[in-house]
Amino acid sequence: MAIYIDPPTWPGHGRMWSHLVSDASFDELHHFAAGIGTPQRAFERDHYDLPAEHYGAAVRAGAVEIGSKELVRRLTAAG
Repeated sequence: MAIYIDPPTWPGHGRMWSHLVSDASFDELHHFAAGIGTPQRAFERDHYDLPAEHYGAAVRAGAVEIGSKELVRRLTAAG
């Protein structure tokens, strides 16, 4: 069970964004996101959108850095 994050390469609203996902459960993902101060409104169906300035905090808290394609692959495999 892990939390994964891709690089902040997704533009939107004048910022760059990462995606934060869990390969185990939404509960694990919500708990992790709350622990790094991510608001619930950042949750979008199966992931959190995380602004670039929060990327480091997520990694320091234990999120595993992976590429965007690998993130999608793992999310799909987790169902």
